[in-house]
This record gives sequence, C-alpha cells and structure tokens, in this order.
Amino acid sequence: QVQFVESGGGLVQPGGSLRLSCAASGSMFSIYHMAWYRQAPGKQRELVVTIFSDRSTNYADSVKGRFTISRDNAKKTVYLQMNSLKPEDTAVYYCNKYPVPGYWGQGTQVTVSS
Repeated sequence: QVQFVESGGGLVQPGGSLRLSCAASGSMFSIYHMAWYRQAPGKQRELVVTIFSDRSTNYADSVKGRFTISRDNAKKTVYLQMNSLKPEDTAVYYCNKYPVPGYWGQGTQVTVSS
C-alpha cells in the first residue's frame, strides 16, 4: 500500500508563501492521480487541488490563482506552492490519491497568522 509523507508546513504571516512537499512510496506513482487536501480545526477535510497523471490540474475556487500544484514522477513527489496565504488557509495539509484516497499520512500543519 502506497504511503505519503508530507512536509514543508509552518507559521507564516498573511500574504506569505510556503512550499509543501509530499513524498510517496511504491512503484506506481506516475499513474496515480494525486491531490492535496486540507482539514481546518472543527471542519471536514476538503479537496484543495488535483493533479492528474497527464499533469492537468483542477483547483478549488478558494485557492485558484494563489496555489500551484506540480509533480516530479522520478522523485515520486508532489508539491504545492502556496502564495498570498490567508488566515483561512490555516489547516493540516495532506496529500493522497484521487479520487479514492489510500492511507492518510500525518499531514503538515500550515498556520497563517500575524
């Protein structure tokens, strides 16, 4: 079963930037559709952005124009560049397969606060 390890989170001021990384195990990574999800305190986990095996992407309206997803199949890694961060972006960010997630990793905490 493929596993994911997220990293790159932290505390950032509004308007700042972070780059998240997600390293995957297993040999089938290149054929997976992948996504970043997030879960804010007291809320359900939500889909943020998807990158398909053909590298096409689909963004939630709330992050469109601010976040950019990319993937490096040779490194089995998915990235999320987050710019112009807002306090409402505060959440634990997870990566996983799409549309049917596998096992969830521990995620990486992103806190946007002054």
